[in-house]
Amino acid sequence: MAGFKGQAEYSVDEKGRVAIPAKMRAVLKPEAKGTFTATRGFEQCIFLYPLDRWEEIEEQMMSLNLYQREARNFVRQLLRWAEEVTLDRQGRIVLPKPLMEFAGIKDRALIIGALDHIEIWDPATFDQFVNREMESYETLAERVMAA
Repeated sequence: MAGFKGQAEYSVDEKGRVAIPAKMRAVLKPEAKGTFTATRGFEQCIFLYPLDRWEEIEEQMMSLNLYQREARNFVRQLLRWAEEVTLDRQGRIVLPKPLMEFAGIKDRALIIGALDHIEIWDPATFDQFVNREMESYETLAERVMAA
């Protein structure tokens, strides 16, 4: 299965609509029905999961022991931000206002493919993140991918 990859920067209109790149829309399975679940991501971005992948995530959450505080808190945090968004005829989605505020997105959005989901960032926030957090590409690859 091909995953989401690449990046693109698009404008966000006054209604919070942003285009999803055609190459990323092409990866969507028919089971996703042109729908994503948008939720809070890590490092101040928005995660977009195709509906079929989101259903798998919900199944994983249902298997968690909700008598454990950490499991309850994780499910609560993830789901309180979650909202379904559907592609319109122009290949755009409407970003939920609370998520836009969380991510600091105003008039531009950086869209990054991340295998099973898409990340949406404010471009300046992403640049700050890369400058602050990222170690060298070579060092990171060695640590993560070394057998």
